[in-house]
Amino acid sequence: MGGMLRRITLALLVTFLAAGSAAYAQKKAITPPGSKPSPNFSAGLMVGDTLYVSGMVGRAPDGKYPAKFEDEVQQTLDNINQVVKAAGMSMADAVAVQVYLTDMSMFDRMNSVYIKAFSDPKPTRTTVGVAKLVGEAKIEITVTLRKAK
Repeated sequence: MGGMLRRITLALLVTFLAAGSAAYAQKKAITPPGSKPSPNFSAGLMVGDTLYVSGMVGRAPDGKYPAKFEDEVQQTLDNINQVVKAAGMSMADAVAVQVYLTDMSMFDRMNSVYIKAFSDPKPTRTTVGVAKLVGEAKIEITVTLRKAK
């Protein structure tokens, strides 16, 4: 009886490990249409039913940053939304957001644009002040989303 229990336990362990490996192997890079993949990182990474969106800034397709901060925030959210849509998801699937600002005094201005991008219940959010971001960016946002079942 003890040997049989060990074989069943071992079989269950092997099944569990195989299932875990299969879930890990389901990583898929997400690149918005019209964009080319970066050799350095994925714009988005789908793992199972969870999408991890890399930090996005408000650089427009022409490579320029909007002059008005609120427009930069909106462009940042639009850039994120392109990745989200490419993954077959929507911003309503967002569960966690990290916002990086080069000037925390711009928090209220950021928030006035940000709150329109997410439906209730709003995702969790962390906002951090940083000294510098890439290029001329004043804001960078990263999002984690989970596909609703």
